[in-house]
Amino acid sequence: MAEAYIVEAVRTPVGRKKGGLSAVHPADLGAHVLKELVARTGVDPAAVEDVVFGCLDTVGPQAGDIARTAWLAAGLPEEVPGVTVDRQCGSSQQAVHFAAQGVLSGTQDLVVAGGTQNMSMIPIAFASRQAAEPLGLTDGPYIGSEGWRARYGDQPVNQFHGAELIAEKWGITREAQEAWALQSHQRALRAIDEGRFAKEIVAYGDVTVDEGPRRDTSLEKMAGLKPVVEGGTITAACSSQVSDGAAAMLLASERAVREHGLTPRARIHHLSVRGEDPIRMLSAPIPATAYALKKTGLSMDDIDLVEINEAFAPVVLSWLKETGTDPAKVNVNGGAIALGHPLGATGTKLMTTLLHELERTGGRYGLQTMCEGGGQANVTIIERL
Repeated sequence: MAEAYIVEAVRTPVGRKKGGLSAVHPADLGAHVLKELVARTGVDPAAVEDVVFGCLDTVGPQAGDIARTAWLAAGLPEEVPGVTVDRQCGSSQQAVHFAAQGVLSGTQDLVVAGGTQNMSMIPIAFASRQAAEPLGLTDGPYIGSEGWRARYGDQPVNQFHGAELIAEKWGITREAQEAWALQSHQRALRAIDEGRFAKEIVAYGDVTVDEGPRRDTSLEKMAGLKPVVEGGTITAACSSQVSDGAAAMLLASERAVREHGLTPRARIHHLSVRGEDPIRMLSAPIPATAYALKKTGLSMDDIDLVEINEAFAPVVLSWLKETGTDPAKVNVNGGAIALGHPLGATGTKLMTTLLHELERTGGRYGLQTMCEGGGQANVTIIERL
């Protein structure tokens, strides 16, 4: 059976809104991790067969197939192509899936997967509005569709509404969300202070660590914030941060490992993606995880570490309730509430952190999942070697 190996994985620090990376062109963020990936592996970059990058809101500096632009901006060989993927927040996790599938199929031997996003420069959904308005298009992706309306009516379709629906369905209080959010900051700060991210981060100029975690946050401060939706439970404190950053990894076949003298660090044990209610939108990690475990014959007891994207606290808390997973092995170094969520880069960023933490702790299996627009979720299980 063919194998897809992770040889190396790197990321930038995650910059906060209007922070140290906010003025950096997203192609240059991507180029930064690509150059480091090539340098660390020592692989001949001309041997790479494709570059698959995640990115959302692909207008302006993020337009024009940024996977290709980032590779060229890194000064790497022109003969290597690139393709940009949009599976919403799971875009660069899907990039890893596409890269791994190319290797597993036997049609490719060396593929780079990653993602880049500058949300300070191009706020979420701003790009699609800016592109649509000159054309007289104002309905957005859902409202103007007769088929959509026939199926889902005029229900609101946005992540805040979805997060509130999850909190209501699973009985997740604001207090529980804030407790998880505080823990996310505490875990992230511990990881930074202990140097847990040092090996995976390639500094960008003066930005050497993740900018998001707040040392001065507290339950008292969180309690004073207004809900995003009137009468709801979701506040900014329980939501992922607007962020900037990039991440990349090299995937290789057994043949490439031999021919290029590479040392694999992990293998892709499983990859899948599932869909669920697009109105609730953010709860798909629950059925997606169940599907992955059924396909592999594993249980959550077999999984040593979990990275589930903290788009909102109820996403993680509902998943924990349904899976019965020990919270002590979930987002052990903090999540997006503290560390940020640079949309198109987050999937590969989380997998980079998962790989390094498995190595640090000696764990075998790591599971990654994340909610995505349209009510979808990717699941990847990696095995440390």
